[in-house]
Amino acid sequence: MLQFLNQKRGQSTLEYAVLIVVIIGALLTVQVYFKRAVQGRVKSSADDIGDQYSDGNMNAVKTTVRSSTTDESFNAGTSASVIVGNELTNTTENSVIINSAQEYWGTSS
Repeated sequence: MLQFLNQKRGQSTLEYAVLIVVIIGALLTVQVYFKRAVQGRVKSSADDIGDQYSDGNMNAVKTTVRSSTTDESFNAGTSASVIVGNELTNTTENSVIINSAQEYWGTSS
């Protein structure tokens, strides 16, 4: 009778061990999805902040060109200006960080 009780304890311990292994396996499997969710949240927050730049080391050039055709007339002391066709706007931006090796981002603890 005493041997029978010892076998039950061994079976119970084995069941707990299997349960712990299954839980650890599930956590390891879900870890990838949690990591992607956190990375997505960080990227979304960084995108909401906007473009990052360095005040002292940024070289930015922005060029805007506008063109349109107008028809101007002057008749009896009255002038009139009418836009003929569409007005075209072309904007070009170029930003470069210069001297990034000397950039100071604060001290790391």
